[in-house]
Amino acid sequence: MIRGLVQGVGFRPFICRMASKHGLFGEVDNRNDGVSVIVQGDMNTIELFGNDILQNAPPASKIKSIKISPRQINGYSTFKITESKTIDNQITEISPDIAVCNDCLEDLENDPERIDYPFVNCTNCGPRFSIIEGLPYDRPKTTMKNFIMCDNCTSEYNNILDRRFHAQPIACNSCGPFYQYKDPLKRLSDIRLILQEVSMQISSGKTVAIKSLGGYHLMCDALNNNAVSKLRHKKLRDSKPFAVMFRDLSSARNYCYIDETEEKEMKSWRRPILILKEKEILSASVSNGLNTIGAMLPYMPFHYMLFKFLKTPAVVLTSGNISSDPIIIDDQTAENQLISIVDSFLSYNRQISNRTDDSVVRIIDRKISLIRRSRGFVPRPVDLKVNVEGILAFGAEQKNSFCIGKGNQAVMSQYIGDLKNLPTYDFFNETIDRFSNIFRFRPEFLSCDLHPQYLSTHSAELFENEFNVPLIRIQHHHAHIASCMAENRLDEEVIGIALDGTGLGSDENIWGGEFMIADLKGFRRFTHFDYVPMPGGEKAVDEPWRMAYSYIFKYFGENFDYKSVPLFNSIDNQELSIIKEMIVKKINSPMTSGAGRLFDAVSALLGLCPVATFESEAPMRLESAIDDLTDDFYPFQVNQTIIFRDTMKAILADLTGQKISLISTKFHNTVAQVILEISMQIRKDTSLDKVILSGGVFQNKYLLEKSLYLLNRNKFKVFTNHLVPANDGGISLGQLVIASKIRK
Repeated sequence: MIRGLVQGVGFRPFICRMASKHGLFGEVDNRNDGVSVIVQGDMNTIELFGNDILQNAPPASKIKSIKISPRQINGYSTFKITESKTIDNQITEISPDIAVCNDCLEDLENDPERIDYPFVNCTNCGPRFSIIEGLPYDRPKTTMKNFIMCDNCTSEYNNILDRRFHAQPIACNSCGPFYQYKDPLKRLSDIRLILQEVSMQISSGKTVAIKSLGGYHLMCDALNNNAVSKLRHKKLRDSKPFAVMFRDLSSARNYCYIDETEEKEMKSWRRPILILKEKEILSASVSNGLNTIGAMLPYMPFHYMLFKFLKTPAVVLTSGNISSDPIIIDDQTAENQLISIVDSFLSYNRQISNRTDDSVVRIIDRKISLIRRSRGFVPRPVDLKVNVEGILAFGAEQKNSFCIGKGNQAVMSQYIGDLKNLPTYDFFNETIDRFSNIFRFRPEFLSCDLHPQYLSTHSAELFENEFNVPLIRIQHHHAHIASCMAENRLDEEVIGIALDGTGLGSDENIWGGEFMIADLKGFRRFTHFDYVPMPGGEKAVDEPWRMAYSYIFKYFGENFDYKSVPLFNSIDNQELSIIKEMIVKKINSPMTSGAGRLFDAVSALLGLCPVATFESEAPMRLESAIDDLTDDFYPFQVNQTIIFRDTMKAILADLTGQKISLISTKFHNTVAQVILEISMQIRKDTSLDKVILSGGVFQNKYLLEKSLYLLNRNKFKVFTNHLVPANDGGISLGQLVIASKIRK
């Protein structure tokens, strides 16, 4: 029995070819818990066969274990694939969706049955998770079940020497799905006419809604600023950067700096959006002043086909939705909701079973740092050292993903989004039901965030009542630390540093600048960023100038000359007075130690982002401003807490004569220095030398690389998130492993 990611990746055809190579007879079949292989022959040949399996497995597969056991058989005269079988409630791994391979791209031009067939695929590529409805992974349990194979495809499907041998989504122009184009004046179904029309629409500055692998996308010319601005306005997108698909790597290099590690990930079969440093501006409205571009390469056959007609080297390719709603997968919903945004629609007649946004990745310290985990990564599980069977972890409220436990594996959902949005909350609940069915999961133990008002907590409480199973509530930042420990297979006491914007603390304050001594069972808070008021609560997140005022008022009081700061000259005096009164009288001004709020304050003081139009805009603009090489940092104090009074005083002094880029660099260096000094204090007190860095602030490339450099230079062993996001998208994994320890 072979277990791991061995279904939907061409594994059974591969086994057949290896058996044929070695002259072995027998059979192979899919089970819901893996792939079963029976071979007869002498042991030396079988051993060579086994070595070939390990050495030459399909690129998208991942063998976790091979269990070999002798058995009596009646004898075989051939080697064949037999009917799939269902064995109890165990499950095998489901393949993520795989970008089209080079062989299939050649078939678009050379295979008589697949010339210009926009869904070409084989055992090595194509849709997987997005079309799966159940296990084992066979065509009748996918959304390809309604497409009956023609004689030619049937022949290829059954030919052991063919690249499409048992490729479940196999089809061609005669029997497969097809695209349909629609605008107010015309309907098209011929693929070449469609490609010509869509390219004309893009070239003329229009926006097209295109049904992609995991949902609808909105596409326009990334070099046409008018087109991008118009899309931004209609989509209610404000200033948040758009993702861009480039024609090829050469085109991407014209606009982005791409190193060797970034190139490798960009070209991988996962084809994520990669956050790259900008070299040349596309159109001003794409990134809106940030010095990065979210870049990706084509991953569907249709993308490659379209770029042959397009004149532009890059198109905006953003999720098809309104504002923060989930990406749309239903054709009728797309037409109803996107009609006011787009000029035309391009759909196809195959259903999307599992919606998946494009994954977002950043390379930090030459390693993958996931920002959004979805297409290409989900539902690949995280292997653990602890048994998490039957545990359902509900995750956080923002950037939500949930997590189910199967044995020693954590199966995380795709990116869900902000649960305060009702359609997203519905998507969250639907996906829990879908995962429960696909993975044969029934909850026996529940875990959620400590915050009682999170909708994920509310959902957990409903499950608690429905299934009559225990529910535990887990502190947000402990879950951040545990998520990183889990993916690095650590089960011991560590130095845990969690920096993010918001999370309810055990003292009822809002945490986010936390230094802990932690293991998977619990934690002890060593110190934290100084508490400051958040005047207006969540309003202070939307208006970072409020946090700038709060920090200055806390440290310098009423006698400070606020009009000496350019930021406050741009704000109405009455509004400043109201904020002051809220702080003094403690009206709707919860106390926070959030690192995100400190970054907000500095970004506002520098005039980079007084008012945010999208989440984390202020810290992103602060990082983007870095353009100086210096190791200098500002002074700070460490008493019972970490006090930034001297930091703020020095920044205010620098405002009058120093470049914004230098101030930003020194501020980031300051936070990295705080991380080092507190880590050294904890090591002195406890002898611990393993440091965990987690939380959304560590998506900041400069800060994380600076912190890693300082910690490594001082002989710490540092661990960060790579398999799951450091932001709240990874929280559910931490909740899962903590729950596994508590329920024992």
